[in-house]
Amino acid sequence: MFIIRWILGRIILLLNFVFAPKKLKRPLAEQQKIDAQTQALALYQYNACPFCVKVRRAMRRQGLNIQTLDAKKSPHKDELITLGGKQQVPCLRIEENGQVQWLYESKDIISYLDQRFA
Repeated sequence: MFIIRWILGRIILLLNFVFAPKKLKRPLAEQQKIDAQTQALALYQYNACPFCVKVRRAMRRQGLNIQTLDAKKSPHKDELITLGGKQQVPCLRIEENGQVQWLYESKDIISYLDQRFA
């Protein structure tokens, strides 16, 4: 089973590389403003996870520079479990007004990014 998942993961990464979406181009001042807003966001993800790839593609399409953290390795794995409550990816950590919100499910994450940055 591990070999099949590994092969499928590599195929997903290859297809993502070949058919990468175009990055949204914004005026420099507007992009800097959005970059400042995305500093409060972090995506916990696995590199070859298809749902994580889906979220990363949406981030690229919108021109968002959100920090990505590998949830397979410590300390990010430990943060996701202890602070987020479960080890599920993709997971978007949102820090606003001193509050931290953990958003799971690729569809919900993409909807949040669309509403906030589109």
